[in-house]
Amino acid sequence: MSDVRHVLVLPDRDAAQEAAETLGERFGITEEPRLVRDALAGEDDAEDAQWLVVLRDEEERLDPGELDAFAGEWDGWREEP
Repeated sequence: MSDVRHVLVLPDRDAAQEAAETLGERFGITEEPRLVRDALAGEDDAEDAQWLVVLRDEEERLDPGELDAFAGEWDGWREEP
């Protein structure tokens, strides 16, 4: 079993939470994605933080292109490993 992970980078917490909730509906993900605040280097202000949605894909069944397009719906993107 591999440890494949996908990281979606989103502009704010609301977008990250909404995307995380929608992932299950759209892609049939049963494991809840992890949300992580990613402060930009040298910034202390929460407004300058991006949010990451981290999801495991051990069976490698999720299409990276579809995930990138999905993140784009919230002005985000999928980070390449």
